[in-house]
Amino acid sequence: MAAEIVNPRSDSNTGAGTDSAPDDAFDPAFALHRGGKMAIQATVPVRDKDDLSLAYTPGVAKVCSAIADQPELVHDYTWKSQVVAVVTDGTAVLGLGDIGPEASLPVMEGKAILFKQFGGVDAVPIALGTTDTDEIIETVVRMAPSFGGVNLEDISAPRCFEIERRLQERLDIPVFHDDQHGTAVVTLAALRNAAKLTDRSLGQLRAVISGAGAAGVAIAKILIEAGIGDVAVCDRKGVVATDRGDLTDVKREVAGFTNKGRLTGSLEDALDGADVFIGVSGGTVPEEAVAKMAKDSLIFAMANPTPEIHPEVAHKYAAVVATGRSDYPNQINNVLAFPGIFAGAMQVRATRITEGMKLAAAEALSAVVADELSADRVIPSPFDERVAPAVSAAVAAAARAEGVARR
Repeated sequence: MAAEIVNPRSDSNTGAGTDSAPDDAFDPAFALHRGGKMAIQATVPVRDKDDLSLAYTPGVAKVCSAIADQPELVHDYTWKSQVVAVVTDGTAVLGLGDIGPEASLPVMEGKAILFKQFGGVDAVPIALGTTDTDEIIETVVRMAPSFGGVNLEDISAPRCFEIERRLQERLDIPVFHDDQHGTAVVTLAALRNAAKLTDRSLGQLRAVISGAGAAGVAIAKILIEAGIGDVAVCDRKGVVATDRGDLTDVKREVAGFTNKGRLTGSLEDALDGADVFIGVSGGTVPEEAVAKMAKDSLIFAMANPTPEIHPEVAHKYAAVVATGRSDYPNQINNVLAFPGIFAGAMQVRATRITEGMKLAAAEALSAVVADELSADRVIPSPFDERVAPAVSAAVAAAARAEGVARR
């Protein structure tokens, strides 16, 4: 039963007596969200007492007893292998920041319906009333028997790194922080094609990443794994380099595997002669710094809603421009990655999502439009029906090859 039927939307303001209540009649966003964007739906009928006795007692007891004897049967006789927990604490929501668990729910519901729409994967939004790292981990561990995967969402750095790592150590199902890895997979896929379009390989490129948070760190890691020539990561104080004494543990690790050119100084300094700019931080990069990038530069300014380099400025200097926005070409959108990644991992009942699986996802995603490349098309549309099957198949194959598949 659709949410609209369960919770009928109204064309009038139902928040009588509250001056701040939104008026659905004038704002389509509020009208669409009234009552929520999703609902639970049965996959079997319950029309009479015979149906009831099979779906519930006494028939259900046979299935429960079989699973008790052979725990792996839970994958065959429940929804476990087809459902993901979308977990947040509401501390890093979109461009809104720390808005709390209740305010994060519209985003988590949105994530859940994207899982279903683009990957055929059921998902349940779960907003936790704690920001304590240990409490989040313990809560998710205790919920895990009900799910085939965990998608961590909108949890602030640096806690997100530890939470993902420790959860994956304790669970035998995939744990995936999409703000990190989804962004990284799509960025790599688009960059592969942008390099190909400009007759270069990844190994010939020097990239500069603006932002050393969850997305920036993950992008740096996957680019190194994929064989990029060099990459420097910048935070608010400049290049993340080994000679800085103010680095967190995560940034110190990043400094250890990036910046082979031993750059120092500001972001603007690092951009001098760079082939690639990747923005996941916000702020504004001065046009004079953009002008000093290498010929046929590749600019991925992905902050939302305001890119670090406005597309009109970027197009003056770059061969390929990408953003995080849907109203410009080459949108770096995580929905191109996470539905297919989870679909493939859960198809083979993978115990984790490995670096090899992420690289396979990026390669498959780039291949979807490899024969259709143009400056405005280095990445598929989220509505390209080839995307999720290609990514899912590549991830499933990689899981088997890496020994993390259970079937």
